[in-house]
Amino acid sequence: MIGSIGAVRGTGRGILLCVVVLVTLLIAPASFAQGNRIITLGEEVVEGRLEKPEAFYILQPTNLNYEQAELEESFIPELLRTVEEAPF
Repeated sequence: MIGSIGAVRGTGRGILLCVVVLVTLLIAPASFAQGNRIITLGEEVVEGRLEKPEAFYILQPTNLNYEQAELEESFIPELLRTVEEAPF
């Protein structure tokens, strides 16, 4: 008997929920059906200063006095030998 009372209460809540949802769905289109309102604004002049972010950085001077590398041995004969071998 207690279980059947709970079932009746649950059904009442379900019906109430359905009624609330249906009423909400019926009212909602009425609010959207009012049409689009157009708002026309007159000319407005906006004056101001655009502030740009500023960043300062200091680079340490580097020594760019590189010495030229000296060629100890020519590699051209070895390149020519590899070209003369197969698959070339």
